[in-house]
Amino acid sequence: MHDFFSSVWWLIVALGLLVTFHEFGHFWVARRLGVRVLRFSVGYGKPFWCKTDRHGTDFCLAAIPLGGYVKMLDEREVEIPDALRSQSFNSKPVWARIAIVAAGPVFNLIFAFLAFWLMYMTGVHEMRPVTGAVQGLAAEAGIRRGDEIIRVGDEATESWTHVIMAMVNAALDRQDIQVVTRDEQGREAVLTLPLSRLPEDFRESRLLQTVGLEPFRPQYEAVIGQLKPDGPAARAGLQSGDRIVAIQGRPVQHWRDIGEAIQKGMTESATLQVDILRDDQPLQVKVVPYQDGERYLVGISPKPLPKAEMEKLRQRLYVELRYGPVAAAERSFEEMVRFTGATLGMLGRMVTGKASLDSISGPITIAQFARDSARMGFERFLSFLGILSLSLAILNLLPIPMLDGGHLLYYLVEAVTGKPVSESIQIVAQYFGMAILLGLMILAFYNDILRIAGG
Repeated sequence: MHDFFSSVWWLIVALGLLVTFHEFGHFWVARRLGVRVLRFSVGYGKPFWCKTDRHGTDFCLAAIPLGGYVKMLDEREVEIPDALRSQSFNSKPVWARIAIVAAGPVFNLIFAFLAFWLMYMTGVHEMRPVTGAVQGLAAEAGIRRGDEIIRVGDEATESWTHVIMAMVNAALDRQDIQVVTRDEQGREAVLTLPLSRLPEDFRESRLLQTVGLEPFRPQYEAVIGQLKPDGPAARAGLQSGDRIVAIQGRPVQHWRDIGEAIQKGMTESATLQVDILRDDQPLQVKVVPYQDGERYLVGISPKPLPKAEMEKLRQRLYVELRYGPVAAAERSFEEMVRFTGATLGMLGRMVTGKASLDSISGPITIAQFARDSARMGFERFLSFLGILSLSLAILNLLPIPMLDGGHLLYYLVEAVTGKPVSESIQIVAQYFGMAILLGLMILAFYNDILRIAGG
């Protein structure tokens, strides 16, 4: 229940910031171009708070935090006195209406830039794309355990996120791609990853697994180092130095096997049988895990690596990206270009049927990402906000009626032809746009529910 309320809270915070910034773009440009703004609302539905400024604009907060709007004076909606006609939206020249409508997505782009810029100024730790177990297509290409992937195609890759973004569109197109790796001795190799041989049922959400890659993880022994005081393992009688050999009958070779064995075991029984070796003597104990979020834990941690070895491993696996103001601005712009290219590429392939629609996420998934990123720290939350703001800008610029992009399309047609799009066409287009958006909303919720049901 705590996770649910935490997710809702961080969703409201994230959308509240982005919606406010988006609508402020419309509001600010409309005011500068002499349009009277009647209402600035963050949220939909009946307002629970409103305040009117000296210009007669109502600033409101409404109960449904999934968007907002700026209502402007428009004689197509109400009868306007002659004295106020020059302040109506529809009386402005087409270039002014284009500027007002485009301002919302543009302000989202500005927000994304600032979020990434501040993230790089603050400093963010990224996991280097160093490979763990390698199999399948990746192994055939010549990638080996411990190699760092430093370039995919034309993209330099500093993190696993960069690897996925650089690889996914080629994977969807079933095109082989060049990969540059660097081993622990600093030797580089230029390899070809045969993405043309990906299976037909390939899903982009499982790109790394399908290719045969996984991030490097230290191979800790399955030996208990520390126990949580009064935790399930301690209460069951487990001790530091015990070697875990099986959980609920599932063999355990390395420490990382323990978590998976616990989760699978809890689908069968509320009490787990743990087989251990203590001083080379086999023992069995019964442990009742506790639940933390979506995972079950028993309160144990592995024997730590020696300090020198741990520091060497940390330098090998992680990089801190921290820059001064100018360099951070450059990196922010590069990140926006990278995400925009990946997003547009994915959208185009969804339209052509090359990409599945499983990647479309709804408010439930967004709320979970908001919660998780906030827990990971300020810089991760900034990254999440930047990506979400950039996604909202791209979505709003799509030429779909009811979105900003649809209105921009009308005004561009008017600018070219010299005549506004007829109301009858706009009405038909509005219904068409409503159908598209409704379908996307249903699909997004459906995907959210499937993700929850699938664990």
